[in-house]
This record gives sequence, structure tokens and C-alpha cells, in this order.
Amino acid sequence: ALPCPAGARPCSPKYFGRDAMVCVCNATYCDTLDPLVLPAPGYYVKYESSKAGKRLERSEGKFQHKLCAPDVVLRLDTTQRFQRVKGFGGSITDAAAINILSLPERAQEHLLRSYFSKEGLEYNLIRLPMASCDFSLHAYTYDDVPYDYELRHFALRDEDTKLKA
Repeated sequence: ALPCPAGARPCSPKYFGRDAMVCVCNATYCDTLDPLVLPAPGYYVKYESSKAGKRLERSEGKFQHKLCAPDVVLRLDTTQRFQRVKGFGGSITDAAAINILSLPERAQEHLLRSYFSKEGLEYNLIRLPMASCDFSLHAYTYDDVPYDYELRHFALRDEDTKLKA
């Protein structure tokens, strides 16, 4: 296992070629982070990963108002607001559901906990495609009958009731 960054359980690595590596989450183990604690105003928290072995390595710092660094200039105007972020999440396509359901039950639990729990990414949004998409096994709609404006032939497909229920 790789060294454990502050606030994280160590990665269980799997190597692909010279420098390609992923952390494995399986039925017995999944690495996690401690919940993020927001820093005091004027300070920041940074998580960094790298090919050199950093895996969500946590560090803290303080914003400096005047710094002589000609190659890096960051101006933060906290009075300028652009948009609200409702949350973060991912997409559950047919392909994603097939892959998740192919895992042992404990690995499914670890994976979903790594997405939605306080110890994980804390996702709070999920996008579900309506009918098929480019990550489906085949093209389908919910009503394949032409001119059925009353949707008399509307029906969910097995992909929706068995994979994404």
C-alpha cells in the first residue's frame, strides 16, 4: 500500500504498465478520506495527487495579500458572485449500473459509500438518462410507436427497472 496522506486510509494500488496506477476498492477494503473541515477565512485546504505517488495528499495554507511571484498571480474577488452550486454528483447510465451490479455486494456498498457518504465524495446529485444514451447496450425509447401523442404505449424498459431502480 502507498503511504497514507493525512486524513486518509492508504490506497490499495493496482498497476497498469510503467506509471499507471489506480486505487482498488473491493469487497474487503476501500480507501477513504476524513470529512473535510472548512478552513478559517483567509486559509485554504488543498488535496493533491500525482504520478510521483501523492494520493489526495492534504495540505493547508494561508492566502497572502501581496506576494512577489511573477509566474503566478491569483486575484480572488469575494464580492463577485456568478452562480450557485447545487451540488456534485455523477451519472448512472446503463453501463455504470451494469458495472456496479457486477461487483460483489460488499464492494458495491464500498463503492456507493465512497460516492455518497461523509467519508467519501459526498455526492448529492445523480443524473439518470431518459431512455438510452451512448453508454447503453442498445438504443431504446419509452414509446417506440410513431404518433402516440397520448403515450398509450409508454413503458419503462428492463434497463430502468432492473439496473437503475
